[in-house]
Amino acid sequence: MDLKGKRAIVTGAGSGIGRAIALKLAERGAAVLVNDVDPETASATAREIEERGGKALSAGGDVSRGEDVREMVRLCIEELGGVEILVNNAGIARSALLINLTEEQWDEVMNVNLKGVFLCTKAVIPHMMKRRYGKIINISSIYGRIGAIGDSNYCAAKAGVIGFTKSVAKELARYNINVNVVLPGLIDTPLLRGIPEKYLGPMIKEIPLKRVGVPEDIAGVVAFLASDEAGYLTGAAIEVTGGWNM
Repeated sequence: MDLKGKRAIVTGAGSGIGRAIALKLAERGAAVLVNDVDPETASATAREIEERGGKALSAGGDVSRGEDVREMVRLCIEELGGVEILVNNAGIARSALLINLTEEQWDEVMNVNLKGVFLCTKAVIPHMMKRRYGKIINISSIYGRIGAIGDSNYCAAKAGVIGFTKSVAKELARYNINVNVVLPGLIDTPLLRGIPEKYLGPMIKEIPLKRVGVPEDIAGVVAFLASDEAGYLTGAAIEVTGGWNM
């Protein structure tokens, strides 16, 4: 799974799963543009990559804003020389029962979690199509398949990412561009730590592997999908849940 010579963009990589993905791709040899809406955390991840001997640069920016996305892709191409890998990881949650969910909360989650995937993918594919090569990995959630009380906006957006992935995989296959989606389960991130123990405890008991995942569990799968070892995988939805969804 050697990624030497490849250039990658990872969105939402200032912390959590995105940070782990950026570090893993760099460890495998890719030069990485680290994006996050918080430029300080993006810079911190980029510095960590360089301290470990890798090559990285950072770009603050909101993936729900087209101009931010286009600037990020331009920077990657001009500074790193191209882009072969895109990991659409940026995401947010605004939890509320449907009866209390506001239009603003719905739009905010849709804009980042679904529109952001669309904008970033659209921005990179002209470069990948020209080279007839590319790896696009979208980060959805198992909740996009099974739903969750109090997260109808999040679940709808993540389900949309799965459908978007399969459609784009069919469109871009002729250009040798692989498009796949990863569905994490319960992963140890700040988002998960916000769940009260009285709810989280019973959920963990339902996981056959009897533990929550860590960001590195997702990063390893993404690194595989970004490599030529996964050359015959496209349109796949890979569940990384410890068996929770069985």
